Amino acid sequence: MDQLNLFSEEEVKREKLGKTAIEYKAASSILTPASGFMADYDYTLNPYSGCSFGCTYCYAAFFSRNKEKMDGWGDWLTVKENALSLLKKKRKRPLIDKTIYLSSVTDPYQPVEKELELTRSILKELLDFHKVRLVIQTRSALVTRDIDLLQKYETLQVNMTVTTDSEKVRKVFEPFCTGNKQRIKAITEMHNAGIQSCITMTPLLPIENPVQFADDLLATGIKRFIIQPFHKDKGKFVRGTRNEALKILNEFNWSDEEYNRVLSVMREKIPNLGIGKTGFAPI
Repeated sequence: MDQLNLFSEEEVKREKLGKTAIEYKAASSILTPASGFMADYDYTLNPYSGCSFGCTYCYAAFFSRNKEKMDGWGDWLTVKENALSLLKKKRKRPLIDKTIYLSSVTDPYQPVEKELELTRSILKELLDFHKVRLVIQTRSALVTRDIDLLQKYETLQVNMTVTTDSEKVRKVFEPFCTGNKQRIKAITEMHNAGIQSCITMTPLLPIENPVQFADDLLATGIKRFIIQPFHKDKGKFVRGTRNEALKILNEFNWSDEEYNRVLSVMREKIPNLGIGKTGFAPI
């Protein structure tokens, strides 16, 4: 599957998966030299742009090409149909021991990935020809589909984003994402399969019961955790969700003080808790 020539130009414009309009485009490159928050890596790799999940707080929305794309975040997804062929061109100079973050501005396990297997084909290429050091960031239980491949990597970590213990909160901030329990089940399955795993509470949203939340996370058997704050006064919201989001933040009294209280509980229960950028350092 070097290139996904599945649709004519006209058909691509009409294709939808649920609420999300999907288009297929050739990318000019697939590996981006890492910078900013991910500067400690060699490259970031994003098989898709845009996102079907459309989390209301997502910083990636603000990298959209125009205001229409930003305002419609969650309603569009672009498949980089030549991603695999671009990666294969690197075979003459393999990426041996390079650190790659998959993905930095979108989830590599979009719902359409179940059918397309674009991320899976990239994982095969990176494993068979490039021998990279890989970190995968997702909030989708679909990642468990690729356990057979992930077990073969010498240096790999799967990060699962779990931002809250509250389905009420999740449905406001992450309405189209996998539920919290499904994510925890998926990353537990990863850990039990012998794959180095991490839970990222990034950003940490309002928590109903921090002690129980910490206990539930520790019950996975995972030893690596990362946390980052979400400040309601500094938060960015997309798709006109600010009022609803602020309402639930106020309901939970989610302030810097409350975050620090929860953080204190988490630190006590999880002594090696990674904080912010340092927690995301390459493996």
